[in-house]
Parts: sequence; structure tokens; C-alpha cells
Amino acid sequence: MNALHTSIHHSAVFDHPEMGSHEDIVFVQDRKTGLRAIIAVHDTTLGPALGGCRVWPYENPSDALTDALRLSRGMTYKNSLAGLDLGGGKAVIIADPRKDKTAEMMEAFGRHVERLSGTYITAEDVGVSPEDMEAVARQTAHVRGTQATGLGDPSPYTALGVFEGIKASAKHVFGSSDLDGKTVSVQGLGHVGYDVAGRLHEAGAKLIVSDIHAPAVLRAIETFGATAVDPGEAHMVDADIFAPCALGAGLNARTIPHIQAKVVAGAANNQLQTPADGEALKKRGILYAPDYAINAGGVISIALATPGGGDKLVREKTLAIGDTLSTIFERADREGTTPEHVADAMAEERLAKGKTA
Repeated sequence: MNALHTSIHHSAVFDHPEMGSHEDIVFVQDRKTGLRAIIAVHDTTLGPALGGCRVWPYENPSDALTDALRLSRGMTYKNSLAGLDLGGGKAVIIADPRKDKTAEMMEAFGRHVERLSGTYITAEDVGVSPEDMEAVARQTAHVRGTQATGLGDPSPYTALGVFEGIKASAKHVFGSSDLDGKTVSVQGLGHVGYDVAGRLHEAGAKLIVSDIHAPAVLRAIETFGATAVDPGEAHMVDADIFAPCALGAGLNARTIPHIQAKVVAGAANNQLQTPADGEALKKRGILYAPDYAINAGGVISIALATPGGGDKLVREKTLAIGDTLSTIFERADREGTTPEHVADAMAEERLAKGKTA
């Protein structure tokens, strides 16, 4: 296996705007299986860097690097805010998950994870299935979210936490956590997004759905009585709540002026394209649920699950995501700042304690 040969020059990595305080960036390639991946370890102050593996057909390696750096930093803050003794990391595999991904490719990725000797612990993310993680686990023990390590697929816990977060957000803005009759635009119907839509439907919400994968949209229409729109219009529709559950950077200078919802609360990672976008949401009177606070259910499940141990503790900590968000919203109001600034401060306070210890 050789280092990944890409158009990324070493200086471009160190000067990258998302580089920050990353500890390790590993470029890997396996020509036999077609694997091309980047593993980014952001911070190990609180423990080994835990973060999922994403498979996505990035247009170029530079885009993949940006995603890996942003996502790994987000995992540091997510794990810290969730009270886990874990650092943050992330892996991205440059491939089309529907066409290129194979069990052999995932096994090759597992061999590279094993080389890092536990510094990085991988798990499921976008474009990766529980079966893929089982393939990775055949080559390394540094993997979570498998049957051998606990509860298997973490996406139901991510969805549960997002649902609790949506209720907490609704209570802060509308005065009640009751979602009956509320209109929610769910953008992205993958494992998590579809589960969130199902929970919202059971709670009596009216659903507007969108996804680039047409069969998922048709299923939601048939099962939930949802209305479908183009994914590029999901933020524009007349809704009480916008729930972005696809890829990141969807909240930006182009989209924010057109958001009609009073709440943005969804499962996607790194929803704000820049820090200024959080301020823009606040100025428009839109409440933003910080992504790594609301979508922490999955990482909680893979961090705390034990084989045969049940999910009582995992469910308790996941349900508490709503309380964490309520605390964030109240503190943001008191301090006259944005929810993501408060979430960052809370995560950094715990990291600072870890560094001094």
C-alpha cells in the first residue's frame, strides 16, 4: 500500500484554512481495491480520536481534505460536549458508495486504521453501512458500531437525539415541544434523515421531504404522506422547522436569506459554511441548533455500548441531548450570542480541563 498520490501539495495541507491544531493527517491508497482515503485526527486530549468513515464521490482530493478536516474538528467538539472521554477524528473515502465501494475496499481501509494503533477509532457515516463496518472489523479492532462492539447501526440513536433536539428547539421558539401540526422540511432521507422523518410523522408533524435519491423520496411520500420538493429548495419552503440531514455547509450566504423556518435543527454535520453564517441566522431571528450538539446520539451509542449490555445508558444520554440544547439556547440568550458560540465554549471548557489535567 502506498501513500495517496494527489494534486494536494504539502504546503497546501499545512496552510489549509481548516488545518488548525490537527495532530495527524494520513493519506492512504490501495491500488488493488481502488481505495483512496484521508484519515484526519484532530485532537486526542480527552482520549483516542473517534469519528466515522464517510464514502463520497468528491470531485477532487482537495474537497475530500476539506471535508475530513472540518468533520474531524467537529468530532472533537461533539465528543467533548457529549461528555465522552474521546478525542475527534474522521475518515473520508473518495468513491461512489453505490458503484465503487466493495467489502475488499473496506477491508483495505481497516488495515490502514490498524496501522494507527488505536489513535483513531472508526465507525459508520454517510455512504457506509453496518455491513461495511463488519468488513473493516475483520482487519482492525479499532472500530465501533459493529455487532461485536455493542449495538450495531448507530443511526437510530442519531435520529433519536435529533428528534429530541427538534422538540427542545420548538419549545424554545414556539413555547411548546408539541410538534403536532408543525410543518418540517427534512432535507436528506438517508438512514438518519428517514428515521427523523418517521419520528416527526408519529408526532403529528406535516412533512416536506427532499433527497437526491428518488426511491427514498417516493417511500416517504407513500409512508408519511409527505410532500416532495427539490433538495435545492428544501430551505426555501414555507415551514416552521428546517431539518438539514444531508451534507454540510448548507447554511451559507446564498441560502440563509431564503430560509422561512424559525428553527434550523437537523442531523447534518458542519451545517454552517462560515462562522458568519451563524450570526446571519441570529440576525434573521432563526434559532440554530448546533449540529454537533443535536446529532451526538450516534457517537454516544458507539462510545458507550457494550456487547450484550443493553442500551439503557445510551438512551438516557441521547435523550439528554434535548436538555443540553435547552441549556445552550438559554445561555446564548443571556450572553447575547449565538448557540454555536455557546456550544463551542462549553466543549472548549472541558477540553481545557483535560489539557491541564
